[in-house]
Amino acid sequence: MKTFSAKPAEVEKKWIVIDAEGLIVGRLATLIANRLRGKHRAIFTPHIDTGDNVIVVNADKVVFTGSKFEDKTYYRHTGHPGGIKETNPRRILEGKFPTRVLELAVKRMMPGGPLSRAQLTKLHLYAGSEHPHEAQSPETLDVGSLNPKNKRRA
Repeated sequence: MKTFSAKPAEVEKKWIVIDAEGLIVGRLATLIANRLRGKHRAIFTPHIDTGDNVIVVNADKVVFTGSKFEDKTYYRHTGHPGGIKETNPRRILEGKFPTRVLELAVKRMMPGGPLSRAQLTKLHLYAGSEHPHEAQSPETLDVGSLNPKNKRRA
């Protein structure tokens, strides 16, 4: 038997929409990363971009489990000596760019390299419920119904 290797011309890319309201960040980021890489397909090839385009609406309404909303720490460095800065998810979600929480989670679940950076360009995050990609006629994916643990319970 020969090993199948997908060619870039053979890959059929789809557009999917995910409503992130009330969904848990880590579980959602895992699902998005797998969709971007194309690991949900039978024709997955590690060195070829076989993934879909993912649109996430209401990305500012994601939730964390436990006390991560207050206790989790994100670090960044300014590039200057002693320039380490830290923040938490609460400040990011209440700040100017609330979609960064989900963006960082997905980015850190992808392997590093040029292919992953190219695949991340197919991720479109929006804080509100509107998106400008209606012309691509995206399919809706209900992540909350895939597994009861994906959605925050009261």
